[in-house]
Formats: sequence, C-alpha cells, structure tokens
Amino acid sequence: MRLLTKIFAIFVASEAALPTTRAKLPRDEFSFDSCSPPQLALNGSETEAGETRIRKEFNHVREVKFSGSIGPLGEQRLCKIKCIAGQWVGPLCIDQQDNGRFQPLFRNCKLEYINPHLLVTFRNVSILNPGVTFPHGAKLHTRCKELGLYKLLGTATPQCQNGQWSSRLPSCVPTTLLTNFTEDAPPSILIRIPSGSASTEPGGELAVFPGSTLHFECMFSRRVGSPDWTWTSPLGQYLTGWAIAAEERDWKYRLSIYYAKSQDTGTFTCATPRGITNSIMLVVTAIHCEPISVTRMHLSVRVEGTRLGHKAIFQCPMGFVLSGEANLTCQASGKWSAPVPKCELVKCPPLDTPENLGEPHLQLEEHNNSYGGRSVFSCAWGYKLQGPPGIECELSGNWSGPLPVCIPIQCPPPVLPLNGHLIQSEAPGMDGGRYAVGSLVQFACAGAHHLEGEASIICTETGFWSHPPPFCRVKCSYIGEPENGYVSPTKFAYDPGDELNIVCNEGFVTNSNSSLLCMQDGKWSSELPSCTNETSTTYT
Repeated sequence: MRLLTKIFAIFVASEAALPTTRAKLPRDEFSFDSCSPPQLALNGSETEAGETRIRKEFNHVREVKFSGSIGPLGEQRLCKIKCIAGQWVGPLCIDQQDNGRFQPLFRNCKLEYINPHLLVTFRNVSILNPGVTFPHGAKLHTRCKELGLYKLLGTATPQCQNGQWSSRLPSCVPTTLLTNFTEDAPPSILIRIPSGSASTEPGGELAVFPGSTLHFECMFSRRVGSPDWTWTSPLGQYLTGWAIAAEERDWKYRLSIYYAKSQDTGTFTCATPRGITNSIMLVVTAIHCEPISVTRMHLSVRVEGTRLGHKAIFQCPMGFVLSGEANLTCQASGKWSAPVPKCELVKCPPLDTPENLGEPHLQLEEHNNSYGGRSVFSCAWGYKLQGPPGIECELSGNWSGPLPVCIPIQCPPPVLPLNGHLIQSEAPGMDGGRYAVGSLVQFACAGAHHLEGEASIICTETGFWSHPPPFCRVKCSYIGEPENGYVSPTKFAYDPGDELNIVCNEGFVTNSNSSLLCMQDGKWSSELPSCTNETSTTYT
C-alpha cells in the first residue's frame, strides 16, 4: 500500500553503511506484518501531534521514499525503505548510472592520502585535503598540477567500488626540467599557445578551441641525443625540430600545431633516446560555457569570454575575502572549472567566550571581530594588564597582536620602622614576600617606642600601600594623675625633654618636686608625686 501522507527525511551515508539496515518491531503496538514508524518528520513537523499522526498512519505502510543526501557533495538521490515481515529493509537508492533502478547502498571509500603535486577533482570540485569519504560508484579525476612538468604514473580515474578503490591514486614523477636534465627522467613538455585558448581538464587532457596555435616543447639536452615525437592524431605529419633561437636550440625539441582542428585530437608523446616518454593528451573541441551571472553582493568579475579556455577572474572589495576559486576556466565539459565564489566579510577569530580568551582573569570591554574592528580588554579586580589594552582585526583575518595577560597586582614588602615589627597580617606575603591587593598589615613598636603614623596600611590596586609606613619614636608614656591633683599638659605620649607639671587641688600640696622631665630613654625623671592635705604637712 502506498503512503498517502507526504513524508520528508534526510539520510546521510556513512562509511559503515551496509547494503541493508533493519529496525526492531515493537510487537505490543503493531501487528506481525507492520513496522514501527521510522524516525521521520511529517511535512517537516516534529511536534507531538505530528509524531502521533505518523505512528497512527504507519500501521499499514509498506514502503517509504525519501530524499537522500549522499557523499561529500551532498548529492541528492531518491531512496526508499521497505517493510518486510515487520522489519524495515534498506535503504535502496536510485543509481543514475544504472538506468535509475533502486540499488542497495554500498559502502563508502575514504581518500587517505593525496600526492602534493596531484590535483584531485570530483564532479568539478577540487578535493584539497585527504580524509574525505565518497559514495559507491564515485569516480575521481586526477592529474598533475603542472601539466608537462610531471608525468602521471598510475590510473587517472580511480573509482569507489563498495568500500574499495579500483586502483591506488596515481603519483607525479618529476621530469628533466626538475631533475637537471638527467637521462633517466621523463622529458619535460612545455606548452605554449601563441594564439587561441585552452583549458587543462581535470583528467589531465589539454583541451583547445579550434583555430588555436600550439607549440609542444620537449625539454632534453641536445648533446646526449635527439628525442622523438610521435602522435595518435589521424592527420599525419606535424612540424618538429630543434628550436632556432641560440638560447633554446640546445634543449628545446618542438612540435607545432597551427590552426588546430578536431582531427588534431590525440596523444602526443616525446621519447628520449633511452625510450623514456612523456605525453600530452590533446582534445580540440568548439565548446562554449554558459555566461556567468554575478548576483552576489560585493563580488566583481572580469570575464574574457565564454568559449573553451576563457577565464573569469573574481575579486572582492577591501574588508572581504573570496570564498572559492578566484579564477575560473571554461572547460571541455561546457562547465566552468569551479562554482562562482562569494565574498565573505573578513573576520578574525572570535574572543567573546571564556574558552577563546583562555585567561581566566581577562575580560572583554569591547568586541568587534570584523575587519577594522577592535577588541578592548580589562582585568578582574586585583589584576592588571600586561600587553596592549586593545587589538585590531586586520585584513589577513588575524588580530594585530597577541592577547594581553592579567598578572596579579602586588605591593612590595612594607618597610619596617626602626625598633618596630609587623603584627600577623590578614594576607601573608606572596611571591618573594610581596603582597596581593587588599592585604592588610599592622605595625607595632618595641619597648618605650611609640608609633607615629598609620598603624595599619592596605595594599591598593595601584600596587602601592595606602599610607607610608609609620615610625617608632622614643616617648614617655602618660604617667596618670595624682590623687587630689592633675598633670599639665595632658598627652598620650611625651617627647624627650618635655616637662610635666603636677598641680594639686586647693588645700593640697605635693611633698616633692612639682614637675617631671621626660628623659632620652623614654622614662620620667622621677615617680609621680602625690598631693596631700596641707594641714597635715609636717615641716622640718
């Protein structure tokens, strides 16, 4: 029974995909012949109501068709799964190379390594890095990047066959021009096109537009012998011989094709006297590509034309970077060598997450990672910036400098006053006795010395103490007051040389000196005298 409700799903092939996959049957909800609903979305809906509807309407469903996104380029294929004896079997996908029949999905192939001089393309898209997986049936096209300077060794079109490549990727062998004209190297072939246009195809062929003039120059040392040109073209004879110019005649053996015609299509091979060869496959065809239409913002293009070999050169304005190929060539397939690129705004790596900043105490005050934008930093309390407070996003997509770092703000150890010491601080000294922001230290003096200044100081965010350290000076302590009298002047402490007068109340007198002197050792010249009733004073 056909599914009447429109179902949408996406299936992405993985390397471990098998020819068939099966799903378990929940027997408590469905009959023996029905299958449990696969994980699909009904008309794009993932709501609870949509899920209930799917489960209800799948009771009699036998087949589900869906669009499959297969391979590294997301190739769209029509796929299906079938309910057989309570189990989903599949997926089966249409193979365009097999008359559109549904076939089991075979295993993928992985591209493990690419020779640095090898250019690999898949459906007109360059594969730049290894590690990409390709679906069964995918055919790669390979050629050496410098046509004629390297000789391709191996099969140029390996194909994925159920998890295995039909052949290993070819390699590129350097030729005489790159090996200082050694006799055991294949001869280099330089291609010159004085008039006309040409394109180097993904498979390594040289495709030229009819009417073009070509020179194939076989690079070989004339002193060790003459190379020989052969060809498979049905036209017959071509002009060959050593170059005439004095600077070229000892190492350039040339084959010339004037006003190329389709009958010139063939393989042209240069062989050294030792029989070592290198070849150029020539295709002459009158191909035109579709005109290029640029609708994307900021993108500008200069197009030579639309015939085979013509180029389209793209540019972006300042502050934008070209995403894709800058130079496109019209190829013999009638398609341009790559998709039209686009201009993307130059952006530097974002810094607006703790992971990107890396430094736990670093904070962003301003962040703009577009070209010309600026990021400004600050540090958490107790830390200070080491490095520039701001960096700018440059045209290269890199920041103008490294990120600053936050280092702890520390005050130097406080200077201890002479005859003084520190009471245990709230935050002990850090590296090398230095103190962090907020550290509190207290001072005390020894013996008869008294503090002059702040007894407590705090390390501030400037890296300096809140006050200068105090001094410890010799002083005489307040001695107190006699009974029935008082002292003048009254102070907490007295400097050496200060005189203290004893004043008795009316009717009382002192029985000794009425003044005391603060000595240099911080002691009074005598004990504090007393004030007694003068009627009881006995005179001698």
